[in-house]
Amino acid sequence: MTDWLLALVPQYGLWLLAVCTFLSCLALPIPASILMLTAGGFVAAGDLALIPTVLAALIGAVAGDQAGFVVGRCGGAGLMAWLNREPVRAKLITRAQGMMDRQGMIGIFLTRWLFSPVGPYANFVAGAIGFSWLRFAIAGAVGEAVWVSLYVGLGRSFAGNLEAASAFAGSILGVAAGVGAMLGLGLWLRATLRAEREPQ
Repeated sequence: MTDWLLALVPQYGLWLLAVCTFLSCLALPIPASILMLTAGGFVAAGDLALIPTVLAALIGAVAGDQAGFVVGRCGGAGLMAWLNREPVRAKLITRAQGMMDRQGMIGIFLTRWLFSPVGPYANFVAGAIGFSWLRFAIAGAVGEAVWVSLYVGLGRSFAGNLEAASAFAGSILGVAAGVGAMLGLGLWLRATLRAEREPQ
């Protein structure tokens, strides 16, 4: 399916990109990141313009997030019970719920690009638990802007060399996750030491 979609990029370009990012944010198995890298390559070749390409991918992604949020808000517990029937999905939903409980807006932001497999399920969970729509919309839009800019930008920088761009994106995300984990651990240690110093 990936090769078939990639072959359609020159013909349908921006519309295809918007539809694919929309569907990927609803947990459908669409290779949106690869399509954005490919679109970035077409930008480098002059076949697509940068700003419309970024906007098409961003609009599709934000619309997909909003649709997932609304489905979660309307479906609520019934949707969560249905999604939890499959062990792989249940694991992703548990992870999404944990991030929402601990970090709220930061969790939504990070699941757009750094932990993107969890993203669609975070949309459903946010809607189902009654998370603030405004907070969800702001964090989601900013996170999607990072995701889209990263992949279209790398595709453009590597001029369509998908293998090199994918490897580089993986390295960037790995480093970002490592730095985030170190910062989180540092903040946790600081809070723990501060709590121990406070008089009982």
